Amino acid sequence: MDSLRQNKVSRLIQKELATFFQTESRSFFQGKMITVTQVRISPDLSLAKVYVSIFPFDEKEDFLNYITRHTKMIRNGLSQKIRHQVRIIPELVFYRDDSIDYADHIENLLRS
Repeated sequence: MDSLRQNKVSRLIQKELATFFQTESRSFFQGKMITVTQVRISPDLSLAKVYVSIFPFDEKEDFLNYITRHTKMIRNGLSQKIRHQVRIIPELVFYRDDSIDYADHIENLLRS
């Protein structure tokens, strides 16, 4: 069970990363739409698991690797936004959120 502080920090990180991806998507992320669906943070606030949904759907794994290679730059951008609100800027680990794919798969099964 997450503490109140974990919830607040995870919502803050989710909001700021969503804003970062929105502003940088055209130039840095090749025009892809990246949605931060969920952020889970460790109890000591040092690690944040960030779940992202990527649209358009082609080459998701390659693009997730691209985001992972640029984690240091993304974390630096995040630190500029939240440095006055948190003491430690957490390490970021990105995961692909496949809930949209799963919902699409279930919908296709129901249509069949």
